Amino acid sequence: MANDSGMSENNAVLSTVQDRLGYNFQRPQLLTLALTHPSYAHEHPEQGGEEQHNQRLEYLGDAVLDFLVAAWLFDRHPNFPEGPLTRLRATLVRTTSLAHLALDLGLDVALRLGHGEEESGGRKRPANLCDALEAVVGALYLDGGLDCVWEHLLPWFSREEQKILDADSYLDAKSRFQEWIQAETGITPNYRISGDSGPDHAKVFTAQVLLEDHVVGEGVGSSKRAAEQAAAQAALAALHITAKD
Repeated sequence: MANDSGMSENNAVLSTVQDRLGYNFQRPQLLTLALTHPSYAHEHPEQGGEEQHNQRLEYLGDAVLDFLVAAWLFDRHPNFPEGPLTRLRATLVRTTSLAHLALDLGLDVALRLGHGEEESGGRKRPANLCDALEAVVGALYLDGGLDCVWEHLLPWFSREEQKILDADSYLDAKSRFQEWIQAETGITPNYRISGDSGPDHAKVFTAQVLLEDHVVGEGVGSSKRAAEQAAAQAALAALHITAKD
């Protein structure tokens, strides 16, 4: 009876994932495998062996997702050069983004984890959630094909892309300034550290960004890189530039 109860609970969890995904698997065993962490397979060899976990599906789903997102962005932004497209894709498919999608789909509840992984907080670990999401994508591809994957994930990626574009969070200040200024003038900006202060363990650096010999922005930071970013941000602000200009 206890085993029947466990199976019933697992089926209910899988149904919730499918409902949120908007897709019913023709082969539900693929979804079960996608949600099986290696720690669970290791502790339950009687359920198919230690290799019966989601890592192979994760490998496949990672490749499928990279291709689909890249192709979608290529069509969606015909005026974006390679650099912004690459950074936008990377932001959409990074671990934290995919972990959020996994939570939206309820994969945290559905994951099958070994006891040790469960006790150590593995159900909320971003790496586990990202791996599970990619494995679900792999399972969805095997069950329904490429069009099926994108049909059911497009609404989420569309919303996330808009948030990223609105916040300009896929471009750092140096990249935004360089792309804009090169397009406008053909000049590549240069950076120099113009000073530093404070003790060795807490130095503050001052950086300047130059166009040829002209200083167009200055900023400070706790590292040379941070100071250069601050200088680029100052230049953007002075010129009233945004990534969408």
